[in-house]
Amino acid sequence: MRESVLDVLMYLFETYIETQDIPEINHNDLKTDLVKAGFSVSEIEKAFDWLDKLAENNEIIGDLHDNASSRLYNDIEMNRLDTSCRGFIYYLEQINILTTTQRELLIDRLLALDTSEINIEQIKWIVLMILFSQPGQEKAYSKMEDLIFESNEDFLH
Repeated sequence: MRESVLDVLMYLFETYIETQDIPEINHNDLKTDLVKAGFSVSEIEKAFDWLDKLAENNEIIGDLHDNASSRLYNDIEMNRLDTSCRGFIYYLEQINILTTTQRELLIDRLLALDTSEINIEQIKWIVLMILFSQPGQEKAYSKMEDLIFESNEDFLH
């Protein structure tokens, strides 16, 4: 059985969102499909909660204005996001994939994964989910996809 909230989120994203095949399914039907796919009910519930919080945060940040700000990480964030993760987040801001507000949402959603280690691959997936969930982010989403596929091609060659 798959036991990660991120696995559930990635499965949902790949199966329904990325293919643009968004069915009109209620949570119970979707939960049944996910259980059939091998996910535990507890991880499914956590994934639904994670998505609900993402939607709530999107509503909140819609009213905020971005500004150029530096980010000081607290002890919890420093422990969960190593130097390479923090550097990658900074890089995404510098190439205009993430705004400062989206950065804060990203950090919040990464910490909410409740995993012991966070890596750059996880960050990439969460960034895609965040950008997809926000209207008007098509250009940033496309840049992020290009970044992912370029790094995967470099890895394969």
